[in-house]
Amino acid sequence: MPRQMRAAVFSEFGSPDVVHIEQVPVPEPGLGEVRVKVGASSLNHLDVWVRRGLPVGTVMPHIGGSDIAGTVDALGPGVTEVVPGTRVAVDPSLHYGWYDGQDQGAGFEARPFQILGEHTQGGFAEYAVVPAANLLALPDHVPFESAAAAGLVFVTAWRALMTRARLRAGERVLVTGASGGVSTAAIQIAKLAGATVYAVTSGPENVERVRALGADHVYDRKRVEDFSREIWRETEKKGVHVALDSVGEVLWPQCLKALGVGGRLVSYGATTGARGTTEIRVVFWKQLSILGTTMGSPAEYREVMRLMFAGKLQPVIHRVMPLADAAEAHALMEAGSVFGKLVLVP
Repeated sequence: MPRQMRAAVFSEFGSPDVVHIEQVPVPEPGLGEVRVKVGASSLNHLDVWVRRGLPVGTVMPHIGGSDIAGTVDALGPGVTEVVPGTRVAVDPSLHYGWYDGQDQGAGFEARPFQILGEHTQGGFAEYAVVPAANLLALPDHVPFESAAAAGLVFVTAWRALMTRARLRAGERVLVTGASGGVSTAAIQIAKLAGATVYAVTSGPENVERVRALGADHVYDRKRVEDFSREIWRETEKKGVHVALDSVGEVLWPQCLKALGVGGRLVSYGATTGARGTTEIRVVFWKQLSILGTTMGSPAEYREVMRLMFAGKLQPVIHRVMPLADAAEAHALMEAGSVFGKLVLVP
């Protein structure tokens, strides 16, 4: 009988109640892969959407968890450059070169972009198999929990602001959904880049937490009906240079209004719906740019993670929970009561 491990598994789509802790076979690494003994893995909104039934061809039974940190346990065929026992963080992006259009030509099957734990089995388990190429050595002073909390959200925020928006020092940045993992990362990255941050969140407690992260102006959606008007007033009708949004439909019109001439709206999600109303005359009159983004390249992942290793960026961890509480973690995430990240440890 093959070795067994504990994993948070679901075999059907649905509520958090479909997630159960089960004994499953320990996975074996294939060609170019390694097996990692998981030290920590963090929850993302992506895990909630996949569990609900996001149409991505999910293999059942499914183990979620895109963010993984741990220790290399075993090597697959062809892996010679990795030493077992090495502490590692794992880049959650697979085949990111697809976005660059660099296919291998006729005769090779196209490999579209994928994400660990979404299109593959993930890290909510005692062991996980990942490509050796996705490993980044983890310094001894960085806890597994911090590394697992940082990966997906920091590379997403970094690409959105630094690569897509081309953020420059002295610019003004709007960050919506400011209590989320990507947004808490984005606020820190924007401040590190020398920008002034305008943030939108809900509730007085979150307002104070967002301020503590470095946001210069914070708006409570429960008290401010239209934050774009407040931004327009506080910037003396100049608006912001960049709006970073994952909320989508509900806030889309206000994000466009908040932008100044030549502003850039960068979208990486649509948690309230995908049909944002766009006032086209605002777009052409102010010469706005609307940019899409998701995740980030291997180079971007390594760049932002090394800033985190150096202490210049710090992932916000709401709570560290045992793997046995995976269903509860899903429920907390779904209820919107999380500031930053939830981390699961086996």
